Amino acid sequence: MAYVAHARCDTVSSKAKSRVMTILVAYASKRGSTAEIAETIAATLRRQGLGVCLERAEDVQSLDRYDAVVLGSAVYMKRWRGDARHFLKKHRKALRQTPFWVFSSGPVGDPSNDNPEWAEPPQIVEKVGELGGKGHVVFGGCLPAEPQSFMEKALVEGTPREFRDRRDWAEIRAWAHAIANALVAVPS
Repeated sequence: MAYVAHARCDTVSSKAKSRVMTILVAYASKRGSTAEIAETIAATLRRQGLGVCLERAEDVQSLDRYDAVVLGSAVYMKRWRGDARHFLKKHRKALRQTPFWVFSSGPVGDPSNDNPEWAEPPQIVEKVGELGGKGHVVFGGCLPAEPQSFMEKALVEGTPREFRDRRDWAEIRAWAHAIANALVAVPS
């Protein structure tokens, strides 16, 4: 799966000329793992017949042309990336009027060592609730294939290979299907 560097919008035209919903899938990714999750969500929504724009959260200027939003962020040190937090703040008025879902990408390592308290960062859960978000989920994360900092190198070396990438692609696709089903069920 390739890292997504630029915005990509695909809309689906209908023979009946009816308006097709357009969904924004925005993401904040440090090393590309969360971008790959966003790409999988976008592709799944497209296969369900929805128009989809995939963009980095920092590049989104307006939500005016979107019928729904999916926003995702990598989590480091129990915090969302700044671009994703800024997205929620910048677009808070529009998000209150738009169905939206959020996801976090984070846990790696042996799942038996997972802290049961690990979940969406509390501030994000609260903010999403205040804005009327339809749901949030935490997906497993992925350690960088080429660690750069001392901390990344130590983390990779201390994590068994089988636990370095905990992204569950079936779970990610199922979540995107549930979003598509919820949107299709809403009368336009």
